[in-house]
Amino acid sequence: MVTAVTSAFGDPTRRDIYLYVREAAEGVTATDVAEQFTLHPNVARHHLDKLAGGGYLDVEVSRGGKTGAGRPSKHYRVSAKSTQAGLPVRHDDLLITLLGRALARIPHHEAEAMAEEVGLEYGRLMASSLGADHAVSDTQRSFRSALHVVADALTAHGFAAHAEKHGNELRIVSEHCPFGDAAIENPVICAVDRGMVRGMLSAIYGETSTELSSSVALGDAVCVTAVEA
Repeated sequence: MVTAVTSAFGDPTRRDIYLYVREAAEGVTATDVAEQFTLHPNVARHHLDKLAGGGYLDVEVSRGGKTGAGRPSKHYRVSAKSTQAGLPVRHDDLLITLLGRALARIPHHEAEAMAEEVGLEYGRLMASSLGADHAVSDTQRSFRSALHVVADALTAHGFAAHAEKHGNELRIVSEHCPFGDAAIENPVICAVDRGMVRGMLSAIYGETSTELSSSVALGDAVCVTAVEA
């Protein structure tokens, strides 16, 4: 079993985390794993989500616990299916990794501009698929409600996002990065997120400016995109 997991993951830390979870009858949280292996909580969560994505762990969301009263907490347990064959090839992961390596070969400012442009175009397509491409002329739609639409669309694409007001700033907070290792290795990919937000808002509200003020890939707890109309 250990050999199969090591072969599937190719990461000794992730293998050890899996074995640790297997011994925990009540399941574990990212905080538990971070403390056990002296990892940043985001890194621990990334490993756990990779294991869950491959079918090795099941995830249960509960409230309370170490993450704070009332706040959802993910508990990870070994899946009954984890004794099956290793992880299948995931084409999206391969393409994202390839993108990250390609971006690393060109100057940073050019890579960032290209990543944001791709995100911008994709964001507009996402808005169009929501039937919202005519909403610029809709005077009933407020800037704040548009942010909520964008956050919901991002959540549907794996970002676990929500819109909020922080002081005088309106922003979108994403608690999960679907780009995984590629973003951690090449943070310039975070510009895609910024572009997606701009692209969707341009279709459902109007032109805005966006700024990525924190990033999981850079070690922050969440990704935050500040938005100004």
